[in-house]
Amino acid sequence: MYLYTVKKTPNKIVFYDGDCGLCNRSVQLILKYEKDHSIHFSALQSEFTKKYFETNNWSLPKMDTFNFAEDGKLLSKSEAAFQVAKHLKFPLSWLRIFSILPQWGADQVYNLVAKYRQKLVKSYCHLPTSSQRKRFL
Repeated sequence: MYLYTVKKTPNKIVFYDGDCGLCNRSVQLILKYEKDHSIHFSALQSEFTKKYFETNNWSLPKMDTFNFAEDGKLLSKSEAAFQVAKHLKFPLSWLRIFSILPQWGADQVYNLVAKYRQKLVKSYCHLPTSSQRKRFL
């Protein structure tokens, strides 16, 4: 467990369900395709996440919700996914094109995938490299 002071807290954090195969695969996809290796990761179940949300006076997120905090702003669901795509290399960065859809529509698709995420992708465990491990909070 890592405890950060406010000054040392990373400014880009993906919050994901650590028990979800689809979520863990998404983290691996981000690790593989991100542009500058500046995104950090925290399982929704972690003490860091609980303290981070408490410190920022945010409600704890639901386990089926992908969240991304950047520069003190919290995004959820499709909005979070589109913002993360901005930090990915081509061709995955082009996924942002779907942000032109109305957010309520994109979130409906997100909600459908989230509802069946445990059935879509079975449990997945990947051991991060030593340099990647430093980015898990």
